[in-house]
Amino acid sequence: MNWNNWFRQIHRWLSIAFTLAAIINIIAMVQEKSSVWVGLMALLPLTLLLLTGLYLFALPYAAKWRGAGRSGG
Repeated sequence: MNWNNWFRQIHRWLSIAFTLAAIINIIAMVQEKSSVWVGLMALLPLTLLLLTGLYLFALPYAAKWRGAGRSGG
């Protein structure tokens, strides 16, 4: 598996983790048993989602830049 596919797979699993953390946060808020760590639980997958998403967003542009450099301009 190459790096791009690896990042895509990680991004997919992080989105599932973030969704579960958000659902747990909503359930805790409805039950009024919310604590700080429940609210912050979604921030780790969200931060990692941002990083992997930015990488995946930049992939097509990086391929164009690399392709332009190889063809000689």
